[in-house]
Amino acid sequence: MDTNKGGGLHARILGAQIFRNAICVFLCFLSLIPFWIMIVNATRDSVAIQSGFSLVPSTHIGENFQKLIYQCNENVPLWKYMTNSLIIAGFSTVLSVYFSTMTAYGVVVYKFKGCQFAWAFIMAIMMIPTQVSSIGFFRFMYSLGLGNNYAPLIIPAIAAPATVFFMRQYMLSALPLEIIDAARIDGSREFYTFNRIAMPLMKPAVATQCIFAFIGSWNNFYTPSMLLSSQKKYTLPMFVQLMRGERFRSDYGIIYVGLVITIMPIFVVYFILSKYIIAGVALGGVKE
Repeated sequence: MDTNKGGGLHARILGAQIFRNAICVFLCFLSLIPFWIMIVNATRDSVAIQSGFSLVPSTHIGENFQKLIYQCNENVPLWKYMTNSLIIAGFSTVLSVYFSTMTAYGVVVYKFKGCQFAWAFIMAIMMIPTQVSSIGFFRFMYSLGLGNNYAPLIIPAIAAPATVFFMRQYMLSALPLEIIDAARIDGSREFYTFNRIAMPLMKPAVATQCIFAFIGSWNNFYTPSMLLSSQKKYTLPMFVQLMRGERFRSDYGIIYVGLVITIMPIFVVYFILSKYIIAGVALGGVKE
């Protein structure tokens, strides 16, 4: 009797696991369909794309890519747009994650007077939409002579309240303050302790925020479109906007190739940093 009950319970648990896994696979499949359709359309010519829907790749990707390069070279080369985006996204990601982590470290480790007020102020800033302060920001940048410049797109990334919030929550649960105190007793300076002891311990959280910060900066269209006036300084999202013009509108194959090129660096960054996230989760599950 007990054996039958145990077997029935095991069967129900196994069935629930299979059901959950099936749901996860189905949701992953749904999320990947738009990307697959975009990649497939990049391999088809314009006539085939307009004729109907297909999930089977074709053989026109090389032709579409050559057409895209040829039409871009008439004004600004495609690699120039990509270089501009890499410069802005790379520097803004480094500044955003490093200084946000340092801010969160200061809030968690140092118990100074006004700490709670500083944290409340950071949270209040996080609640303000970017569009509310954008007009004043743009006028201020132009008054400083920084219009059509990368500096307003990179330097303000230092202040990233959402990243500070995430890093603080991670530190509260995963950063042992005893290690910081032991380093101080051994004579370690504060800056050295942060860079050589705290930062390596927070590598999974840092990698996660690097992905989010890079994607946010890479996909940013609103701010660059308001500040950059020279086409030679345009980013890839601005190039995608240009593809809606008359030169590209009649050839959908070229448009889809451009979209694929736009998202490829995002996948590269994710695959490079995802191993640190997975390693961090695995290490976090080890019990002493």
